[in-house]
Amino acid sequence: MLEKAKSVWMNGKLIDWDNANVHILTHSLHYGLAAFEGIRCYNDIKEQLNAFRLKAHIRRLFDSCKIVNLKVPYSFDQIFEACKETVAANNIGECYIRPLVYIGYGSMGVYPGDEPKVDIAIAVWKWGKYLGEGALEKGVKVKVSTFCRYSPNSVMTRGKITGSYATGVLAKMEALKHGYHEAILLDQQGFVSEGTGENIFITRDGKIKTTAMTVILPGITRDSVIKIAKGLGYEVSETRFTKDEIYIADEVFFTGTASEITPVVNVDDRIIGNGKPGPITKRLQEAFFSIVMGKNNKYKEWLDSINTTPAKKKKKATALKV
Repeated sequence: MLEKAKSVWMNGKLIDWDNANVHILTHSLHYGLAAFEGIRCYNDIKEQLNAFRLKAHIRRLFDSCKIVNLKVPYSFDQIFEACKETVAANNIGECYIRPLVYIGYGSMGVYPGDEPKVDIAIAVWKWGKYLGEGALEKGVKVKVSTFCRYSPNSVMTRGKITGSYATGVLAKMEALKHGYHEAILLDQQGFVSEGTGENIFITRDGKIKTTAMTVILPGITRDSVIKIAKGLGYEVSETRFTKDEIYIADEVFFTGTASEITPVVNVDDRIIGNGKPGPITKRLQEAFFSIVMGKNNKYKEWLDSINTTPAKKKKKATALKV
């Protein structure tokens, strides 16, 4: 059950959590055309709360909106500051930020109109280990799904679009029903794409592979791990691979804002490596958490500090004319 926070930012102002509602005829609720993001906030070693790669996430949000022709009624800087304002207002410590851009109440039918009403909400909540307690330390068991990732000609894959996640929801339900923690989806040609909410990496003989940018979301944690791995001297290739390459990999792991870096130790009842998180995965985990804790200054630009000291009430952000 989601733990209730204090307030939600909606269309330029903070409102009470319980009043953060939409009309039942909200267009995006029926037709799935909305864009969203997920950002984690971490406490560093000085107990300063920081949002991890907030600018990159907001940029991807605007990219997603452009892809599906949603005209965002606020600027990049306004949304950036609104995310920090929402975290500060709720003051719940380490948390997850969810900005959502959607077509609101105003019309029905697939076509939303020439100038649809676009609304924005930003919520924050406490979110523990996405794939379960102990997942980061012990790893997870995964099933290759019977559902396939969509074709890039049917759903544009560079956008984080709400409707695109329907297949992932079905795959996740299927996996959990059969006793797994998560699912891996193949693309239309039978190559590995990604998890239901994660990118995937494999290692073999000390080399790292991750899925090519074909039908996958351009993950920000994925990008971070590639940079970290190369900085540590690993060879990283972005290429297509098949599910049997996963079966014989030395190590497999997921990356994502929610899942962070989660080892995969079993796929389709095949033990990966020795059935425990491998040395490369653990080294990347250590490096990643060192960065989010502010111990590695090489990547300090990835952390955007949030002032949680109560401030004077801000006036409502003014929407742009779009």
